[in-house]
Amino acid sequence: MRFDVITLFPELFAPFLEAGVARRAYANGQIDLKLWNPRDFAEGNYRRVDDRPFGGGPGMVMLAEPLARCLAAIRAARADDAPVLLFSPIGEVLRHAAVERWAAGSGAILVCGRYEGIDQRFIDAHVDAQISLGDFVLSGGEIAALALLDAVARLQPGVLNDEGSHQADSFNPAVDGLLDCPHYTRPEDWQGRRVPAELLSGHHARIEQWRRQQRLALTLRHRPDLLAAARAAGRLTHADEQVLARLAARL
Repeated sequence: MRFDVITLFPELFAPFLEAGVARRAYANGQIDLKLWNPRDFAEGNYRRVDDRPFGGGPGMVMLAEPLARCLAAIRAARADDAPVLLFSPIGEVLRHAAVERWAAGSGAILVCGRYEGIDQRFIDAHVDAQISLGDFVLSGGEIAALALLDAVARLQPGVLNDEGSHQADSFNPAVDGLLDCPHYTRPEDWQGRRVPAELLSGHHARIEQWRRQQRLALTLRHRPDLLAAARAAGRLTHADEQVLARLAARL
């Protein structure tokens, strides 16, 4: 798959391509990442990409024309109809199900805004979908783009050391959509805090039962919306419901 990123700061992406498990997706060609700077498509000696907003107000607005020229060059290089995604506070919050769709697709064109935003006319003419990471504002779309790319990269075959690692991740609807359980490693006693006895028992069924109960408890406490979705989708067993009833009685 191929992702083309329109960004005024392509240098922000370099460390991401060289460190961590996600780099494997780029090193082995599973994901082809191209970075495009709209300044290269701006006019004048200063390669201006922004201007003051009509109507007044603080900040600057990214010009539509350099972005449109940059997008046209990407279209010519790709020769396909890849969707254009803009990272924006008004976008749909990125969730695991959407990440899975992008991970199974052929890629997209990612637009990283800066300053007060992008001229709305470019958005109206060219953007197919908008994505948000949550109810907060970033200085630009680069961090959001990196989040999407990382989430997509780790789902590619062979990127994680253990192919089953992402199956147990939080939010995975292919399993149940619940939060993940707590994890522990050596030493068994750290500053007086001991590893739960169930994990040291060597009894696989007991360990799996403990992990399931922990996932249910954490989801009930922190994300009851995920629990409701799992129940509506029929992903909870009778045993799960019994555990939840006991947990709810203690709250």
